[in-house]
Amino acid sequence: MNESKIALVTGAGSGIGRVVSLALQGAGYSVTLAGRRAEQLEQTAAAAHPNGGKMLAVPTDIGKPEAVKALFARVKGELGRLDLLFNNAGAGTPPIPMEDLTYEQWSATVAVNLTGAFLCAQEAIRIMKAQNPRGGRIINNGSISAHTPRPHSAPYTATKHAITGLTKSISLDCRQFDICCGQIDIGNAATEMTQRMASGVLQANGVLAPEPRMDVNNVADAVLYMAGLPLATNVLFMTVMANTMPFVGRG
Repeated sequence: MNESKIALVTGAGSGIGRVVSLALQGAGYSVTLAGRRAEQLEQTAAAAHPNGGKMLAVPTDIGKPEAVKALFARVKGELGRLDLLFNNAGAGTPPIPMEDLTYEQWSATVAVNLTGAFLCAQEAIRIMKAQNPRGGRIINNGSISAHTPRPHSAPYTATKHAITGLTKSISLDCRQFDICCGQIDIGNAATEMTQRMASGVLQANGVLAPEPRMDVNNVADAVLYMAGLPLATNVLFMTVMANTMPFVGRG
């Protein structure tokens, strides 16, 4: 891998974002870490591989246009270009009936999962179109919920379905500029967020049941594969999941 490659990962302070950031950095990428919690980003940066690329932690609320513009301005100003955006940051709502959710809960989820992904993609495209060599790659984290909902997950599911449309639109609109856009749909990666699955989560038939999880490093390997392809080749959609989790025929 060329050590001049530059990546930006959102939601890089924990979970999938942290593991993918470290995998990219270990493979030689210089990685900008974006997220709302500065302390968490610094913890990711502190775990960097000694022989890997640079790490740049930039606390950012990706739901705010001015914050996203400042983030990408730092990437361009300090690292010179952008080869990869991993649109990973995500948020959800409490697992309660849809009618009990507040407007604020809905709006906060949309702001991070959909608006944030759009704003980051928009700024990445501007850089990738103008830089020399031209082009780059955007990978959106769609989640299994981009296909099939869990009970009581309307805001998260709606935004993840929308990410699928965003992925297709970016891929179509940007391919003439040597920009690839693909989506990775992840099912039950073992992170802090999915620990509750061991004790049981609500299924479509109303029963609580434990669900299997997979090593989160498998997600990092999949992202590295997608990122490492030449720009003449694109993985438009990839699903990586715990093999025996309820998805095909969920519920």
